[in-house]
Amino acid sequence: MEIILDARNISMSFPGVLAVDNISLKLCKGEILALIGENGAGKSTLINVLGGVQKPDRGQIILNGKSVMFSSSDQAIRAGISVVFQELSLVDGLSIAENIFANRQPIGMLNKINWRQLYQQTQEFLEKFNLELNPRTLVKNLTMGQKQILEILKAISTSPKVLILDEPTSALTEREIKYLFKNIRMLRKQDMSFIYITHKLSEVFQIADRVMVMRDGKKSGSERVNNVSENDLISMMVGRKIKNLYGIRGSAFSENETVLRVVGLNRKNVFEDVNFELRKGEILGLAGLIGAGRTEVGRAIVGVDPKDSGHIYLDGKEVHINNPKDAIIHKIAYLTEDRKKDGLFEGMALRYNIIAPSIENFTSVISFLDHKRINRYVESSVLEFDITTTSIMKKVLYLSGGNQQKVLVAMWMGIQPRVIIFDDPARGVDVGSKADIYQILKDSASRGVGIIIISSELSELIGVCDRILAFHHGRIMGEVLHKDFSEERIMALAAGIVNAERSQSTSSAR
Repeated sequence: MEIILDARNISMSFPGVLAVDNISLKLCKGEILALIGENGAGKSTLINVLGGVQKPDRGQIILNGKSVMFSSSDQAIRAGISVVFQELSLVDGLSIAENIFANRQPIGMLNKINWRQLYQQTQEFLEKFNLELNPRTLVKNLTMGQKQILEILKAISTSPKVLILDEPTSALTEREIKYLFKNIRMLRKQDMSFIYITHKLSEVFQIADRVMVMRDGKKSGSERVNNVSENDLISMMVGRKIKNLYGIRGSAFSENETVLRVVGLNRKNVFEDVNFELRKGEILGLAGLIGAGRTEVGRAIVGVDPKDSGHIYLDGKEVHINNPKDAIIHKIAYLTEDRKKDGLFEGMALRYNIIAPSIENFTSVISFLDHKRINRYVESSVLEFDITTTSIMKKVLYLSGGNQQKVLVAMWMGIQPRVIIFDDPARGVDVGSKADIYQILKDSASRGVGIIIISSELSELIGVCDRILAFHHGRIMGEVLHKDFSEERIMALAAGIVNAERSQSTSSAR
């Protein structure tokens, strides 16, 4: 096959870190290459070099048979390499048309934008990808999934020879993922080539022709996808065998001891008549499509979001939780799905993040912080939760995604929770950190902590949970016991296909 991109001996270092160490890769015309590795493996630095964001210390890039070196992303785009990063570059206050063709709008008389032509051009482009959106719609009025799709289409509109996608499905529903994969395959038939970065190993086998694995800045393997298994990839990524990705459970949970009971929880137009029990030591999953109300229920329980009515019982006694401080007092931890925005103090040191929810435990009688005790506690937490850092004073901003998630877990374990509500525990987390986090949760459950996991990843819920409740349009549609776990049954409930009354009666009977 014809080679479209040939990167040779690329190296890139930062103070104290060799981020990319002598990496070479080849990409053929019309090929989809999956690029995987743990957070901190060097994937982002490599694509920044290929996309013109950073200049390598050494190495050569050959594109379509010609040696190239870029000093900006604009140069890379003009040459034929476009990158869609995890962080969206769309402008909310502009229309779909203005975003897609930013700096490339058709110009009419007097050097002014030809708006009629711009909207027509955008309409034709959207129709090509079977996207029913009005070109005049402001981006701020789109869903997160629609924004992600639009970001990808914006890159495609430049007609790249090579399109690099960094975690493109992180904000997409199952339906949107299928739509994306269908269009990637269509463009591949038109000789567009892709480098596809993902933490979801199942996607490697769904969409890629070949996979390249990075570890510690080096290439640790490159294979045709049909020649490797998921376990092979995990071993190449982490440098060790992970026998059970979802952790090993200790003692079984107590069928007869209820630690948390939610009765008649309501919030108009968000969720309705939510009733469930969480047993001591149980891991309970909340499944559902995006917008089903699962996250909102979790936030309402801990007082982050309001509720219109309902009762919450802890160990059989009603508790009144109006804000997160009340939840902490009652030892209920909530780990948000958006750690960067709502979970961590990114600009502060790891040391201060870890003690944030339990800071009162480290004050003297005259309310001064006991710094020696803080340092001992944080250093022991770094070891216990296997957080990779050069110093406890390092800003959380500079930790990898997996290590940031472990800091979030360590923070909330500090309150010695009776109940943990964890929203999307593996979001943006590499496979090694996933395994560590799942084992932490199972160890906590074995000690009697009740755990609720909210996730759109059915494989995650099936692998970790003892029982799953499926949400649809703000209501619990039914319960699936461990012995009956199957993606088909859970998705049927989440999509509202299974008879709601029959499923609800099953849940109420327990």
